[in-house]
Amino acid sequence: MIDAPAYLRRIGVRADGPPSVESLHLLHRAHMERVPYECLEIWLGRPTTVDPAESAARIIRGRGGYCYHLNGAFSALLKTLGYRVTRHVGGVQGRPEDPAGAGGNHLVLTVSGLPDRGNPGGEWLVDLGLGDGPHAPLPLVAGTYRQGPFTYGLRPSEAEPGGWRFDHDPRGSFPGMDFRDAPARMSEFTERHDFLSTSPESGFVRVATVTRRDAGGADILRGLVLTRLGDREHTLVAETERDYFEMLADVFALPLSDVTPAERAGLWRRLWSAHEKWAGRG
Repeated sequence: MIDAPAYLRRIGVRADGPPSVESLHLLHRAHMERVPYECLEIWLGRPTTVDPAESAARIIRGRGGYCYHLNGAFSALLKTLGYRVTRHVGGVQGRPEDPAGAGGNHLVLTVSGLPDRGNPGGEWLVDLGLGDGPHAPLPLVAGTYRQGPFTYGLRPSEAEPGGWRFDHDPRGSFPGMDFRDAPARMSEFTERHDFLSTSPESGFVRVATVTRRDAGGADILRGLVLTRLGDREHTLVAETERDYFEMLADVFALPLSDVTPAERAGLWRRLWSAHEKWAGRG
């Protein structure tokens, strides 16, 4: 079970009435804007699980997470509010040369039973775990969709029969994502989550990433480098410990109030060391 009223307060939404297309969009947008995509628990040495209740509790405390956490917790919230939610095994391709398919490095959600004029079938792609991905749900209908400065594509997957393919905007942080049609259990993501949170080959272990999407674009912090994509594009580097933690608080609404001064100091040392190596100075 999750504390739905506390979760709704965290994202600043009142969920009055039965499930609706309008409310689903409101919940999705608010979550994307207020709860960051982040992997800092890995860099703080704090193990996590894919349990949606645990993820929801951490989000309520003011933190974020990556796809297993964000979509897992959001699926639990939606179910509590009466939505028909299905979890799916997905696969994000981080580079153009990566093979297509649902390799399990991504959890995807769909919501059904909510038809509207542009989506008579009533199925929606709901995905909070793509970082700079959609700001709002997408109709699960093949086509091209514009959201703010980004254009996305949806089409049947060539790698997953019966599944779907999401094509990111060319400026996005990854080329695309495939997901299977079949429902998935959270336990199907445990092994991949363990790899992503511990393996030296994991992108989350190599780079401390924080992302927040809003109507005008996306803020992406990779290591100590902050990039804004969309309406106003720029790049900044956190030169000091104070700069970094102010970026987290001001840009991502992530004050890390659950992190001790000693943990902050240790996190900064690891981030600075990784930055120096990336810059060729370490």
